[in-house]
Amino acid sequence: MTQAKQYWWQNAVVYQVYPRSFQDSNNDGIGDIQGIISRLDYIKKLGADIIWLNPMYKSPNVDNGYDISDYRSIQPDFGSLDDFKVLLKQAHKLGLKIMMDLVVNHSSDENKWFEESRKGPENPYRDYYIWRDPVDGHEPTNWGSYFSGSAWKFDETSGQYYLHLFATKQPDLNWENPKLRHSVYDIMNWWADMGIDGFRMDVINLISKPAKYQDGKLADGERYANVEPIVANGHRENEFLQEMHQNVMAKHDLVTVGEAPGSSVKDAEQYANLNETELNMVFQFEHVSLDGNPKAAFGKWDDRHVTLNEVRNSLSKWQTNLGGNAWNSLYWNNHDQPRAVSRFGNDDPKYRVKSAKMLATLLHFLQGTPYVYEGEEIGMTNAHFKQLADYQDLETHNSYKQLVTDDKLIDSATMMKYIEFHSRDNARTPMQWDDSKNAGFSDHQPWLKVNQNYPEVNVKQALADPDSVFYYYQKLIKLRHELPVITDGKYELLSGNESDPDVYVYTRKNADTTLFVIVNFTKKQLTRQYELPDEKKLLISNYDDDLQDELRPYEAKVYQF
Repeated sequence: MTQAKQYWWQNAVVYQVYPRSFQDSNNDGIGDIQGIISRLDYIKKLGADIIWLNPMYKSPNVDNGYDISDYRSIQPDFGSLDDFKVLLKQAHKLGLKIMMDLVVNHSSDENKWFEESRKGPENPYRDYYIWRDPVDGHEPTNWGSYFSGSAWKFDETSGQYYLHLFATKQPDLNWENPKLRHSVYDIMNWWADMGIDGFRMDVINLISKPAKYQDGKLADGERYANVEPIVANGHRENEFLQEMHQNVMAKHDLVTVGEAPGSSVKDAEQYANLNETELNMVFQFEHVSLDGNPKAAFGKWDDRHVTLNEVRNSLSKWQTNLGGNAWNSLYWNNHDQPRAVSRFGNDDPKYRVKSAKMLATLLHFLQGTPYVYEGEEIGMTNAHFKQLADYQDLETHNSYKQLVTDDKLIDSATMMKYIEFHSRDNARTPMQWDDSKNAGFSDHQPWLKVNQNYPEVNVKQALADPDSVFYYYQKLIKLRHELPVITDGKYELLSGNESDPDVYVYTRKNADTTLFVIVNFTKKQLTRQYELPDEKKLLISNYDDDLQDELRPYEAKVYQF
C-alpha cells in the first residue's frame, strides 16, 4: 500500500549535531553555538535538510544535558539565547531546519519544579514528580535504573522515595498530573513560536507509568529488575501523545521523532501513524540491540559483532510492517550508540571507507527518514580508548562499578573490551575537522579526548578526495531528493535472500521505477547471480567498476530499471 499524501519530512535527511563535540569557537574545549554557526555551510554542502541538536538547555551536565534545570535557557557553555536565535536565523537562511531535543520524561533535580516538589507533600509542585512511601523500610519496588542501581532515591527531607529511571539527579516527571503536562506543552509552544522546526523527544514512550507499582522479575545475577518492560509503552501513552499533538503539533508545522526503546512494530504503527495524530516517526532500538549480551545481568555490554541474518530480519520486519501504515526513522548510530563503521562494518584502514559506504547504501535506500550522525559522513570510528579514565560517560562508569567492582560478575580486562566496543563516548569524541592540533575542534584540551586516528580521518581530507565517504553520502542524499521511488517505493526483500549469511538484496518499487540494492556485508570475495533486465543502469556503487556477478569486500551497488 502506498500512501496518498506526502509530507515534507519524508524525503528529508537529518544531520545530528552533538553540540559539545561539534566545534569550539571560544577555545574552552567545549563545542558551542557559534561553532555550529561556523559549520552550517558544511552541513548544507552535504545536502542535509534538518539539523537535530542534542540538548542545549541549562543543565548541571550530570548526563551531558539530558538533565535539564531550565527549559527556557541555553546552557552557558554553549552560549546564550541570542546566540541560538542567530543560529536559527542563519540556518533558515540556508534552507536548513532546526530540530530541538525535548527531554520531558525527567528533569534535573536542580530544576525549580523539583526544588519546589522536594519541599513536601503540600507544595503545589509535589505531584510534578513521582513520590512513594518506603515498603518495609526499603525502595517501593525492585526496579533498576537504566544507569545501574535502584531506580528509587530516598529523600531525607520528606521521608519518601522519588523515581529516577536514569541518574539519581534525573527525577521522573509525573505525566498523570495534567498541570505538569500543560507546563510541558507551554514550553514546546514557546520554542515553536520562536521558529524551531521540530522536536526529537527523548525516551518519550516511558512517560506513561504503570497504574500499579509492583516488583519486576529478576533474571539470574540481577539485583534489580529490568525496568523497560515495566514502564515502556504504558497504558496512557497514546492518550498523552494525542493530547500533546492537539496542544502543540497541530498549531505548528513541526517534524517530530520519538525515541521509543522497547517499542514493537504495533506500538510504532500507532505512534508514527500517517494520520498525524501523534508523532511523525519513532526511533526503535531493535537493530541496535542485537549485539547485547545473552546474559541479562550484563545488559548491552559485550563485544560480539552482529550477523547479517539478524540485521536483515530486523530491518525487513520494520520496513514491511510500517510500509504504508507509519513512517520509519533510519539510523545506524547516534550520540548513544558506538560508531557504525566499527560496529556493523570494519574500521580496519583497509576496509573502513568501503564498509562505511556499504552501510550508507544499505540504509539510505530503505523507506523512511535517514539520520546522519556527525562524523558518520566521513567514516569516523570508535575511539578504542584503553583506560577507564579516558571515558567520561556516566553509564560507562556506573556499569563498570556495578559489574566489576560491586557484583564481581566480570573481570576488568573483559569489561574494558566491552566498553571499547559499546561505550557511548565512542560517538562523543570531538568532530575531526582536519589534521591540526585536536583535529581542528579546539585550540584548548577538549572535554573528551580526540580519536587518535584524526590525522587520517578528517573533513579536510574527505573534501579533498572525490572518492571519499563524504561525497558518497552527498550523492545518496541527492538521489533521495531526486528519485520519488526512494520515498514512496514499496520495500521487498529479494526472494531467496532471506538467509544468505553474507549478502543483503532488496528492491524498492513504485509505478515508474525499480531499484535493486545489493550489499556484501563481509570482507569476502563472493559470487552471486541475480536475474536483472538488460536495460538496467548502475545508479551508485562504492567501486569504480562493475564485475557483475562478482562481489568484492563490502561492495554495494544499486541498479535502476
